[in-house]
Amino acid sequence: MSEHPSHPSAEDAPSLGGVLQRVLDFVAALRRAGLGTTQSEAIDAFRTLPHLELLEREQLREALAAVMITSRTHRRAFDDLFELYFPARGAAADDTPDVTDRPPEELEQDEYIADLVETLMGGEDEAIRRMARTAVQEFGRVEGRDGGTSYFQYRVFRAVDLQQLLADLLARAQDDSDGELTALEQRLYRDEFEARLRAFREEVEAEIRRRAAAQRGVDQVADRMTRPPVEELDFFHLSPQDHAQLRAQIRPIARKLATRVAVKRRNGRDGRLDVRRTVRRSLSTGGVPFDPSFRPRRPHKPELFVICDVSGSVASFARFTLMLVHALQEQFSKVRSFAFIDTVDEVTALFEESDASEAMRRMMSEAELVWLDGHSDYGHSLERFHAEHARDVTPRATVLVLGDARNNYRQANTWVLQDLQKRARHVYWLNPEPVQFWDTGDSIAASYGRFTADMVEVRNLKQLARFVERIA
Repeated sequence: MSEHPSHPSAEDAPSLGGVLQRVLDFVAALRRAGLGTTQSEAIDAFRTLPHLELLEREQLREALAAVMITSRTHRRAFDDLFELYFPARGAAADDTPDVTDRPPEELEQDEYIADLVETLMGGEDEAIRRMARTAVQEFGRVEGRDGGTSYFQYRVFRAVDLQQLLADLLARAQDDSDGELTALEQRLYRDEFEARLRAFREEVEAEIRRRAAAQRGVDQVADRMTRPPVEELDFFHLSPQDHAQLRAQIRPIARKLATRVAVKRRNGRDGRLDVRRTVRRSLSTGGVPFDPSFRPRRPHKPELFVICDVSGSVASFARFTLMLVHALQEQFSKVRSFAFIDTVDEVTALFEESDASEAMRRMMSEAELVWLDGHSDYGHSLERFHAEHARDVTPRATVLVLGDARNNYRQANTWVLQDLQKRARHVYWLNPEPVQFWDTGDSIAASYGRFTADMVEVRNLKQLARFVERIA
């Protein structure tokens, strides 16, 4: 549903100086949220203001977004902060309604739900907005011991069940129709009612943010409520929506990385010193090598062996690493992928024949990853990899091990990594756990780390992309 917030009156409109300060505060909040808004983008934002009707919030929103956002994954954080710094209606610092010690009576709640159903059936934006403000005031407030009042979203939606509201709206649509609704009509009604409920939920969230900002200050609320950009989200704490957004980001990130890697190879430093040519040139300067000569640099595409723990919580980390690596296949002369839980199996062919999401699904169902009890066993998996594939690891190869190094107190077989380190150009280990948790409990990160060029903490897509660019 389109949103057309009510505009403040001319008397309530902030002065130009107030708007400029608010834009400055907004830019600072975007930077703290990790959006990386630059100084030039802030200047562009100021330059757009004289060309805007400042009382038109949507015009202001889209104009600022056009000059401040460089990635679509940043739009959600931008919109959340915009609602906070440029609210549809202001709030005085003492905007705290009177509270009572008793909860709302059942009859009052039933009356509100009935009115809300009627409002949602009508679908008028301003009416939905008023009902959201009423819901926050009536059901979301909690009186603290210090006499202050706070507002909580969970209390509102405990009193106002959105799923039950959807069912009530669909039942009303059925009752209001002349006959039985067709499947298409039911789907259209459902989509429309879901959109209206989504608008109601967003208005409730905005009203709670507005009241919190009035009580605690806009900057404090902004720092607490804003989620980081999707590429900086922890692999261990991803919602289904976050998974979908990250999958959509894999290809664009791969394209950027491929371009950077190509430029780095093309503009790389010269190769090793050519002693014979340098000495020959030095004859003109009495034997002093003022003008050293270097052999031409021949950049090569490395071979890549990826060995992934796909058990438990590290599965999300392995999933996105495999997706990114195989999206960058052209930057490597060869990419071979191996997955394990307590034994290892090669899954390279799955990524060559289907898209990455389908390959991950097939990998978990078709690959032979379990031989004993389905708990991580790095020692056995590395031993099997060495027995079957170590001969393929050459000095051109880079070996990449992905996992948290939690071995369930089983045999480590660190000798495998020691041998791979001798065979390969580099051995790296990407660990999705925070460094402070390494070597706690059943983690043997230090034991494996001794035989790698580097063990790196990688917890999000941004860190992962930075590391892949380093080794490509």
